[in-house]
Amino acid sequence: MKAPRKQETVEADVVEIQGLGKTYMMGKVPVYALRGVDLRIKTGDFVAIIGPSGSGKSTLLNLIGALDKPTDGKVLIDGVDVSTLNGNQLADLRCKVGFVFQFFNLIPRLSALENVELPLTITGVDKDERRTRARELLQTVGLEGRADHRPAELSGGEQQRVAIARALANNPSFLLLDEPTGNIDTKTSQEIIALLKRLNKESGVTTIVVTHDQRVASQAKKAVFLLDGRVERMSSVEAGD
Repeated sequence: MKAPRKQETVEADVVEIQGLGKTYMMGKVPVYALRGVDLRIKTGDFVAIIGPSGSGKSTLLNLIGALDKPTDGKVLIDGVDVSTLNGNQLADLRCKVGFVFQFFNLIPRLSALENVELPLTITGVDKDERRTRARELLQTVGLEGRADHRPAELSGGEQQRVAIARALANNPSFLLLDEPTGNIDTKTSQEIIALLKRLNKESGVTTIVVTHDQRVASQAKKAVFLLDGRVERMSSVEAGD
């Protein structure tokens, strides 16, 4: 399989979070989703963000991906403070983030190849170049023979692989994955975990995974444990080869 284009491996901060807080109002009652979170993620990291339901994992994911705004603190992506950007700049910034969602979010009427091409179409890449790039990425995730199949004709694991290929299309600064094994069976989950680990190890793809799955966490280089909106602890994980 062809690997994605090798990314720069200099240890710079891809994501830096400073005193991050997010408060929602339930009527007149404040709900503190995040409280003073500090976190630094470097190029080539594979980070698992872990915690029980209600710990703030999804909120943190949305803030890192510039899908929401913090109440307090800052999110810096490649050194840029997200809160200083206007709408067009935010749209450009989101192209640096490869999103992979639990329920795949593929376009049903498009083939696997066309789904992977979509981000390249949005960013104005020439048709021949984007078609070549999309085929290379499907080969990377082991789906070169399924390029013409629509999502309904693919298994859950195959759909997740298409979603990962699509997320890699624009050579993002990092992958941001929301429960990538949460909607597939155990065997397929193991295959997706192995794929993510290989992409990180061989191609230097910076990977941030929000998960309940301890198997995913055990393969990450670092684990961040959230509880009640705070970082309870962080640890380096000795993942096996």
